Amino acid sequence: MTANVLVAYGTTNGSTAEIAETIAEVLRKEGLTAEARPAGSVRDTDPYDAVVVGGGLYGGRWHRDARRFVRRHGEALSRRPLWLFSSGPLDASAGERDIPPVPGVKRTMDRLEARGHVTFGGCLEEGAKGWIARMIVRNGKGGDFRDFGQIETWAAGIGHALTD
Repeated sequence: MTANVLVAYGTTNGSTAEIAETIAEVLRKEGLTAEARPAGSVRDTDPYDAVVVGGGLYGGRWHRDARRFVRRHGEALSRRPLWLFSSGPLDASAGERDIPPVPGVKRTMDRLEARGHVTFGGCLEEGAKGWIARMIVRNGKGGDFRDFGQIETWAAGIGHALTD
């Protein structure tokens, strides 16, 4: 039987969605069935054997849709393999060292016994939603700091864990 994996995500400007799509694509290459979906659109986790949940970081907190998803589906998530990821730093730090989860995500990891967490670099570019995001970009602090090689390696590790 092939494991069916959900990659649920919370995003505002789409860069976390691109990370989630990349994770799902790698899992499919590993022989799994995987789909990436906005966390707010997932009504039921029963069809899935494992779940990956990710959220963009805003003001030191996971995206609202990711937070709501893990609250709404917490009991079901605690009964299946679960991994978490965050997307956020607007600099190269996520590629240089392991960045621990923010406190709210750490509590979720502990409560749901997640198998792992990683923080990937974020992306904030021209046209971003929200006045704070636009100010960050206008002040030259934006950019794309996602490392897709790192993302693919992490996702392949999940694939191996589910197929071994």
